[in-house]
Amino acid sequence: MTAKLHCFGESGNAYKAALSLQLAGCAWEPVFVDFFGGETRAPAFRALNPMGEVPVLVDGDLVLTQSGVIQLHVAETTGRLGGRDAAERREILRWLFWDNHKGSSQNGSLRFLLNFLPAEKRPAAAIEWLEGRARAAWKVLDDHLRGRDWMVGGGPTIADCACAGYFYYPEPFGFARAEWPGIDRWLSRLSALPGWRHPYDLMPRRRPA
Repeated sequence: MTAKLHCFGESGNAYKAALSLQLAGCAWEPVFVDFFGGETRAPAFRALNPMGEVPVLVDGDLVLTQSGVIQLHVAETTGRLGGRDAAERREILRWLFWDNHKGSSQNGSLRFLLNFLPAEKRPAAAIEWLEGRARAAWKVLDDHLRGRDWMVGGGPTIADCACAGYFYYPEPFGFARAEWPGIDRWLSRLSALPGWRHPYDLMPRRRPA
C-alpha cells in the first residue's frame, strides 16, 4: 500500500517527513496542499488535521501529523534511520526535540518572513531577533558536526533529515554554507545519499521555480 503525504514543496517541515520516507525506501506519494491558497484553513483539511498544518501522513487507516511523529513512524516501521540501539534512539530524540525548538522554529519563521511576506509587512524587529536566535542555533549544530559525519552514530538517521530540513532551500534567510564548514560538509554527505532529492523535486509546489 502506498502511503500519502499531504504536503507542499515550500514547507521545510513537510520536507523532513518526505526525505525520511524517501531515504528509508518507503512506498509513498505526495498529495499537494495549497497552503498559499488557504487550503489548510478549510474544513476538509481541518477534518484531516485539526491543527491545520502539514505534513499529514495517511498510511492505510493510520493518520499521523507533526513531522517528528511521522519520522518516528518511518524509522519504527522500516527499521531504517532509527539508530542501532537504545542510546542512539535517545540521542535521535534529543536532536529531534532540539530541532523543533531551536532549529526549524527559527529557520522556518525567518525564511517565511523574509521571502513569503510582502516587503512592507516584514517586521524588522522580529527578523533581527530571529536572526540572532538562528545564528546561535547554527553554531550549536556546526560545533556538533565538526569531526563527525552524521548527527548520531555512524550513519544517517531521521535526526539528519530533521535538522537539515530548511538548509537546502534556495530562498535566503541569512544562512551561508561557507560560514559553517561542519554543516556544509554534512549537507553534502546527506545530499549524496542514494534517493536524496531536493525539496522542490520531492514535493509539488505552487510557486514557479
